Amino acid sequence: MANPAIRTTRSRVLRCIAITALVLIIAIAAIVLILWLVVRPAQVTYTVEDGSIHDFNVKNTTLNATFDFSIRAHNPNSKVAIYYDYINLSVWFDDQMIASKDVPPFFQPHRNATRLEVEAMTRSMPLMSSVARNIDHHKLSRGLEVEVRLRARIRFKVGRWKSRKYHARVYCSPVVLYHDPSKFDRTYCDVDI
Repeated sequence: MANPAIRTTRSRVLRCIAITALVLIIAIAAIVLILWLVVRPAQVTYTVEDGSIHDFNVKNTTLNATFDFSIRAHNPNSKVAIYYDYINLSVWFDDQMIASKDVPPFFQPHRNATRLEVEAMTRSMPLMSSVARNIDHHKLSRGLEVEVRLRARIRFKVGRWKSRKYHARVYCSPVVLYHDPSKFDRTYCDVDI
């Protein structure tokens, strides 16, 4: 049979450990809540403001085209700035990437809307035969309906503190392109960080 003094000492130690852990959890939660209330982070929004297609040509199963996009990245945060260390724009049709372009890195201050002008050219891009048929049909009939995707490595800056790198994925669909840019309608994007 165990000594009652040893049992009492063990229960005091366990109680002390439990209380210390609870106090630490409450303190960390309070710090996170205070930081969140001070910073008030809001989602960055992206829209494709303008887009057009030039030099479009599908021959056999190859594509030549130039895609021009104007993309607006809006940071509504009053205390959070964003470093875009890497950003890539890709154009997709029927689950096949048909063009891609890296965008130079940039810094976006708080409460800022940055406009990215991107020209993605594709030359002799091999297409699946079904994609080649569909892309030619869509282009001739009602404009070319594509999906624009952005992949980025970003860091957040609050005061002097900089976060670790995060991966941002932006999906803009459907983006309907015409030869005539005046027909373009703004497209809102979904963001996943």
